[in-house]
Amino acid sequence: MNRAETVFQNPAFDEGGVGKVNNFTGAALTTNTYYFKPGQTLDYQNRLVSDQVYVVLSGEGQCTLDNGQQETINIATGSVVYVPTGVQFKMTNSGSEQLICTEVCHPNHQH
Repeated sequence: MNRAETVFQNPAFDEGGVGKVNNFTGAALTTNTYYFKPGQTLDYQNRLVSDQVYVVLSGEGQCTLDNGQQETINIATGSVVYVPTGVQFKMTNSGSEQLICTEVCHPNHQH
């Protein structure tokens, strides 16, 4: 089955916290899109199951990776962030516009 989804068509911004939409879950791959209003943070997550990749579709912010030593990187439209298995991370919209990013990971990962 072929499917396509436009993450901009029905955005899931939420005043109460970062919005999340599961785009696809297959046998070996899951994609989720996160919607951040300015100032919102997806707090520390710890992935013990799989590597993850985040693609920033619009906006800007910061991503903090922590594998015993913290590293904060600036992200913006077009950024691709790799988060290895077992590394904790958090993402913050530190810009003045909305931030939208899509995560690609193994389907067994849970939020």
